[in-house]
Amino acid sequence: MVSRVRVWLNRTYAENVFFMDQLRRNPSDRAVEIHATHGDADSPVLAAADTAELEPEGLSPAGYVEYALAQCRRRGIDVFVPRLHQSAIVAHRAEFEAVGTALLAPPPEAVAVFQDKVVAYEAVQAVGVPVPPWFRVRDADELLAAVEELETGGHRACFKPASGAGGVGFRMITRSPFSLTHLSGFPTPYVQLDLVLDALRRSEEPVDWLVMPRLEQPEVSVDCLTGPDNRVRLAIGRVKNGRRRGFTLQDQWLEPARLVVEGFGLHYLSNVQFRMFGDTPVLMDVNTRPAGGLHQLSLCGVNVPWLAVQLALGEDPGTVTPPFLGQDYTVVAGPRPLRPVSIPQQRPETETPLLPAVPAPAQPGSVQTGAALPL
Repeated sequence: MVSRVRVWLNRTYAENVFFMDQLRRNPSDRAVEIHATHGDADSPVLAAADTAELEPEGLSPAGYVEYALAQCRRRGIDVFVPRLHQSAIVAHRAEFEAVGTALLAPPPEAVAVFQDKVVAYEAVQAVGVPVPPWFRVRDADELLAAVEELETGGHRACFKPASGAGGVGFRMITRSPFSLTHLSGFPTPYVQLDLVLDALRRSEEPVDWLVMPRLEQPEVSVDCLTGPDNRVRLAIGRVKNGRRRGFTLQDQWLEPARLVVEGFGLHYLSNVQFRMFGDTPVLMDVNTRPAGGLHQLSLCGVNVPWLAVQLALGEDPGTVTPPFLGQDYTVVAGPRPLRPVSIPQQRPETETPLLPAVPAPAQPGSVQTGAALPL
C-alpha cells in the first residue's frame, strides 16, 4: 500500500489554496495531507489545510529554523515548501533530511543570488540574459540623478526595493504636481517626484531602491520545474497583457528562463519574469519559490504542484510537455472558507496558541481569492 504524503506550507500566499487543491487532486491518486502555518488566524490557507497552526511571532531566522525542524518532526512532514525565512531554512537542508523531510526549495547559494535584485541583475547579465538599465539609490541626490538620466533617454522612471517580493513598494515617478486630480478615481502607483525627494531628505532612515525604466507589456512569467541535476523538467510562460492572460512556449521567453534556472541551480519550483524594454524581452524579477499563479497551469493539462512534490520525493517525472496550451483567460475573485472562530493576533510574549487539526470541507466565513476563468 502506498503511504500518504504529508506536505507543509508555511506562511504562504492566500492564492496557494489552489496549490493545495491541486495536491489533493493529483493524477497519481495519492493520499495527500496538508499542514499549514501562518501568522494570520484568518488566512484561508489555514482553513484549507488538514491541520493548521498559528506561527510564533518575533522569531529570528535561526529561531524559526528550530521551530520548523520541530514542526517537521512532530507532524511527520515529508515535503516542506518554505516561503518565510527560505534562505535560513535551505541552509539547514541536511538537518531536515535527517528528520525525514525533503525541502521543496533551491540550495542556499541559488537563493542568495536572487535575494538582492542588484546582485541578481549583475549575475544574470554575466550569463547572457538581458536586463533593463538600472540604478541603485540610497538617498535623494542619487534618486534625482537616476530619474533625470532615465528621462533624458525618453523613459518613465519607477522604483522598488532592492529586496522584496510581490510588487511591494513598487512606485512610478511623475513630475505632475499634486492636485485634486490625484484624489479622484482609484489610487494609483504614481508618486510625485518632489514629494519623494522631500520625504527622503527628511527621513533619518536609509533606503535601498532599484530605479529603472517603466517596462512595457506583455509581462511573461515563466514557471519552471527543475531537478537537483539542474535540468529543467517543465517550463511554461504565463502571458499577462492587461486583464487578458494566456500561455506561451516561445523560445524568446523560455530560453532565457532556462539559462537562469539551470545556470544558477534553481531547483524545484521557480518563476522568472520578463517584460519588454523597447523590442527586447528583459528580465524583471526571479522568484525562488512557487508563484502565486502557478495553479493556472492546470488550464494546460498539467498539475505542477504534484510534479514538484514527486520530484522532491525522488520520484522523477522526467521531462513534461503540456498536452495543450489553454485558451486565454482572466482572473476574478471568489469566496474561500475561513475558520469559524478567529483567533486574536498573538502578542510576542505569549505562548503560541495552536489551531487544532481540522478537516478541509467548507466552513462559515469566506475571503476573496483569485480564480482563473476563460475569456
